Amino acid sequence: MSYETIIYDKKGGTAYITLNRPRALNAYNVRMRDELYEVLGAIRDDPEVRVAILRGVGDKAFCAGADLTEFLRAPPPAAARRARFARDVWGLFLGIDKPFIAALHGYVLGSGIEMSLCCDIRLGSEDARFGLPEPGLGIIPAAGGSQTLPRVIGPAAALDMLLSGRWLTAAEALKLKLVNRVVPRDELWPEAENLAERIKSHHPRAVRLAKQAVTRGLDMTLAEGLALERRLAAQVLYP
Repeated sequence: MSYETIIYDKKGGTAYITLNRPRALNAYNVRMRDELYEVLGAIRDDPEVRVAILRGVGDKAFCAGADLTEFLRAPPPAAARRARFARDVWGLFLGIDKPFIAALHGYVLGSGIEMSLCCDIRLGSEDARFGLPEPGLGIIPAAGGSQTLPRVIGPAAALDMLLSGRWLTAAEALKLKLVNRVVPRDELWPEAENLAERIKSHHPRAVRLAKQAVTRGLDMTLAEGLALERRLAAQVLYP
């Protein structure tokens, strides 16, 4: 597949989505939204894909946020609603039952954080910097950040980032569990690939159902979650 703003590749059961706007610090724009929607659908429906890695090209940024030169030029409300409904990238992202790994370096801002929070495991390089600059620009996160971030790092830390505009270092992100681990920059992509290989060494059905047990169970009571776990465990044993 050939795209303008991303590179998509598949090798040995691993799908690679690489954000590819290095001159714009991989800023998320309308074209990237549409291309991501297409690629995520392909990953969801491709039985050969068992795990996916999301990363960004260039030395400076995984993704420095949304391209505000496009997104702040609001279309008519009806057209905007139709576009969001037709291309719900974030809903599609969160609905995929295959594991996603985010390899994060440099600037991870705004939509960059929001994309990474749609992933299951986040690896950060030592140079990564995390921030939500939206309120300082007179807007708020619009791709789920106000909901996904507090679920990961807690509401107090999320509000600190969101209201103050403070950026986190990689070490601070690790302490808050925004990332699972931090590695030197030159080890980031190899570490993501090694992790993908470890995941693929396990039974694919068990991996998918284990992800479902955790992600679906988060919105349930403990009793409901335990019942869900029993049902999913039975599907592994008696497919």
